[in-house]
Amino acid sequence: MTGFSFRTTPHFEFGTGMAAQLGRLSSVLTGGHVLFVTDSNIRALGLADDALAGLKASGVSVTIYDGVLPDPPVHCVRAAVTAGRGAGVSGVIGFGGGSVMDTAKVAAYLLRSDQPLEECYGVEQCTGERLPLVLVPTTAGTGSEMTPISVLTKSATEKMGISSHQLLPDLAILDPLLTLSVPLDQTAATGIDAIVHAIEAYTTRLKKNPLSDALALEALRLLSGNIRRVIEIPGDVAARGNMLLGAMLAGQSFANAPCAAVHALAYPLGVRFHVTHGLSNSMMLAPVLRFNSPACDAEYAQLGEVIFGEATSEGLISGFERLGPSLGLPAKLRELNITEADLDVMAQDTAAQTRLLQNNPRRVSVTDARAIYGDAW
Repeated sequence: MTGFSFRTTPHFEFGTGMAAQLGRLSSVLTGGHVLFVTDSNIRALGLADDALAGLKASGVSVTIYDGVLPDPPVHCVRAAVTAGRGAGVSGVIGFGGGSVMDTAKVAAYLLRSDQPLEECYGVEQCTGERLPLVLVPTTAGTGSEMTPISVLTKSATEKMGISSHQLLPDLAILDPLLTLSVPLDQTAATGIDAIVHAIEAYTTRLKKNPLSDALALEALRLLSGNIRRVIEIPGDVAARGNMLLGAMLAGQSFANAPCAAVHALAYPLGVRFHVTHGLSNSMMLAPVLRFNSPACDAEYAQLGEVIFGEATSEGLISGFERLGPSLGLPAKLRELNITEADLDVMAQDTAAQTRLLQNNPRRVSVTDARAIYGDAW
């Protein structure tokens, strides 16, 4: 066995109704005044009401920034930092899905560090410190509460990632009740997103290790065993909890054995066509699996047995070709009003995702990316 390192969030609390305990759990850590990062939909649904009441009861002052957008643009981060700096906050809480948590991570870092944001992109480029940070996921998908990664939209055609241990939160609070109001299509897409995290971690070319493998396999058992249940019976709190736990374990896994080509090819869908991250991953999963299968046939056979009870690489691929549509998700890119003429420019965009492509078990050229998009179209 070769040596490896493993980092994760040092403390998490998991349980039904745990969000109401946010003030008790975080007040000592974050101090007397927090920046509460969220989005307008969460505020409108009242999902944060119990958490905000708990903070108030614990004597914590709150400055709310609720302007986070999907695939968070850089201007959302800068606006959050401006709000936090103007209020003189002592800590940051991110309460929402992956976009909210990614925004909160970078805001917490920039509020303490004077390093320019442009210098932070890439792997371990952050050189300063951050404010205390607590993350509370409201979807079972990204696992961002367990990762040192934030992905931001820099322009109309470019996403960039920051991967640095300073972005790992001090505390994560996981409450299955927060996921009950997630729409069914989003529940399905974010669930498949978490599955992609575990699959890519299990087959990554770099940094694969026994601990990330074990976490990925358990994540896949939980996710594949419950994703249909939460669509059929959305109010099943136990199944929702299993999905949230599975997403968390997948996050721990891919944070240490990083994602690869599925994510690299998904990013252009989000940037150019505003397809949600989970749906983008769902659309690209089977085509990338088919492309990669010559390089990791044995691993795919293992995963096929765990997820679909079919111990073959083809069983894994065909299983995912059926899964998304069976959950109400589109099967082909053409269903999203993406034209065949769009595939060339997306292939070119993919080539810029070197942070992800270097992890793929098989090298992906621009020509390969175009062929994979063709398969998905």
